[in-house]
Amino acid sequence: MVSDFEAQVRATNDKINARSGRPLVRAIIVGLVLGGSLLVSLIVVKELYMLFAAALIGFTSFELASALRFAGRDVPRLPTVVAGLAVVPAAFYWGATGHWLVTLAGIAAIAVWRLVELVRPSHRVSGLDLLKDIGAGAFIMAYVAFMGGYTVLLTAQDGGQWWTLAFLIVVVAVDTGAYASGLAFGRHKMAPIISPGKTWEGFAGSVVVAIVAGVLLALFMLQQPWWVGIVLGVVLVGTATIGDLAESLIKRDLGIKDISTWLPGHGGFLDRVDSSLLSGAAAFALFLIFT
Repeated sequence: MVSDFEAQVRATNDKINARSGRPLVRAIIVGLVLGGSLLVSLIVVKELYMLFAAALIGFTSFELASALRFAGRDVPRLPTVVAGLAVVPAAFYWGATGHWLVTLAGIAAIAVWRLVELVRPSHRVSGLDLLKDIGAGAFIMAYVAFMGGYTVLLTAQDGGQWWTLAFLIVVVAVDTGAYASGLAFGRHKMAPIISPGKTWEGFAGSVVVAIVAGVLLALFMLQQPWWVGIVLGVVLVGTATIGDLAESLIKRDLGIKDISTWLPGHGGFLDRVDSSLLSGAAAFALFLIFT
């Protein structure tokens, strides 16, 4: 009896995983752990968000640098991770000025590190390849550290932690709405070359869910008019979708399915934060406009 029940449960899980394209139960558990850590860092003491953001930026920088190295670019991982981490306290304590300056300093440090590596024969390449290596390091700083730093910059503002929480909830709603509606009704491919799983039906579902979530959050969390919630939802559904497609394009160019396998059911850290990177900058801009 027990073995039959286990076999039935296993068969059901296999069907769910086959339909969703990933181990859904493990993905939900990992998502709950990440979400719980985020809530604690924002609601209890917002300075703790620096630890949460630093962990995401550090791991994401490392895995993207590793993926680029696998693709042939010699990106120095240690200075890339250290420079990415340095953006977090700079954005929190020194504001926009620290955010920009430390990002630029990090790009310069990674470039100098790569140039110094040329003294080792194993790291010597042509001038064009050297420029590509330096450009890859600068790309990681701009894409991961700088864009991710906007969430830290937003959280550091007076009442900014609630805007950070609100925009992340909307981004999760966008992903969930697109996934659910695409799974149920998806027929017409949105960008088949870049991301074959995305459909226009899924996008439509994400728009509806994002607007509903935005209005509710504007009224009950941000103390803003309802129409601000519509603006929040529409803007973030656009940035989240673009961010997701951008990461899919990166993975396609690198010839990989996931950036890494560190998060069971999710792939890598970049696979989880791709929708939030551009959305964080948009949320900071909306915060400045409406408050």
